Amino acid sequence: MAQGEGKWPGTVSALATASRGAYLRFAVRRTSGGGSVKEVREVVNDTRGTPFPISKRAVDLGLVVAGGALALPVMAFVALGLRLFQGSPVLFRQTRLGLGGRPFELVKFRTMTEGRDADGELLPDRDRLTPLGRFLRRTSLDELPTLWNVLRGEMSMVGPRPLLPQYLGRYSSEQARRHEVPPGITGWAQVHGRNAVGWEDRFRLDVWYVDHRSLLLDLSVLWRTVWVVLRGHGIHQEGEATMQEFQGSDSPERSSTEGSG
Repeated sequence: MAQGEGKWPGTVSALATASRGAYLRFAVRRTSGGGSVKEVREVVNDTRGTPFPISKRAVDLGLVVAGGALALPVMAFVALGLRLFQGSPVLFRQTRLGLGGRPFELVKFRTMTEGRDADGELLPDRDRLTPLGRFLRRTSLDELPTLWNVLRGEMSMVGPRPLLPQYLGRYSSEQARRHEVPPGITGWAQVHGRNAVGWEDRFRLDVWYVDHRSLLLDLSVLWRTVWVVLRGHGIHQEGEATMQEFQGSDSPERSSTEGSG
């Protein structure tokens, strides 16, 4: 099963209310013996005080205010469609990691059902992704509620996509550098293949953005995102409904219950 929407069991679901320090201790436990735990932890701790550039924040707020006003009618229409054809809840909420590895609650439109098999396990994404949900993902309309995360300062318009908490302990020290900047609704990796790009290439693109970030680059990414969305390319990995879970650089990928976008 690829990455989709669902609930995480045990310790992972508890991260929604855990402190950042508690989360890092969890990451160490999960990756003990992997050889890179100390490196990952140091990279994340080094970003704890990373400032949010004033110019970037100003652009984010300007786009949210202007774009939000235009998006409200569309969001109302989408919410009504989801309520009629999929039922409640309309919104999908999930814990992701932001700047410095701090957890926050990501908000999107729900694109999948909670269908389960006889054992109570979530069905594969392809079986839970609804026709309306597929359309919302192809057009990225499912991302509109994420403007709330940008308004709250948890995300930026441009940056590496926010991923699952358990990924932190699977990153190499270089890959963990993606947390040196706020996560974004779109990013350098999204305009270079979106979900069709493998994890290793995706993280390399994320780190490239960290090293070359600028206001001009952000504006370029936003402009290119429009064309990526209009063309509808890279919505999912080949042969998958969404994208497989990242298991680490030296581990095979397996099924997941999360939509990375």
